[in-house]
Amino acid sequence: MNPSDTPDSSETARTTIAPAVLLTITRLTVLGVPGVARLAPVPGGFNRLFRRGINEGIRVEVSDSAVELELHLILARESNALEVAHRVQAEVSRAVEETVGMPVSRMDVHIEDVDFGAPAG
Repeated sequence: MNPSDTPDSSETARTTIAPAVLLTITRLTVLGVPGVARLAPVPGGFNRLFRRGINEGIRVEVSDSAVELELHLILARESNALEVAHRVQAEVSRAVEETVGMPVSRMDVHIEDVDFGAPAG
């Protein structure tokens, strides 16, 4: 077959990533960061009732092939909130970009509480 007779693979093949995949990658990465005790539910508001991931402490939106994240965390005792938030941002951005090839255009990290029963490490 002549190479000019084969269709361009970029026009015939397409990969889609389900939002649940992004939620799973984000959840596992966040929970692996030292200092994070668990995820907190996304705080209320009627407009958030039907958004994916809000009960898991993660809100994911995909816009122009880039990922926007909102994370709500509960930290372990004796954790440095600023250090944990920066590490979460770095680790989640890396995991999403390496796993699905999509850049993270925005990530808001909200520290909702501290769990004094959870160890920091």
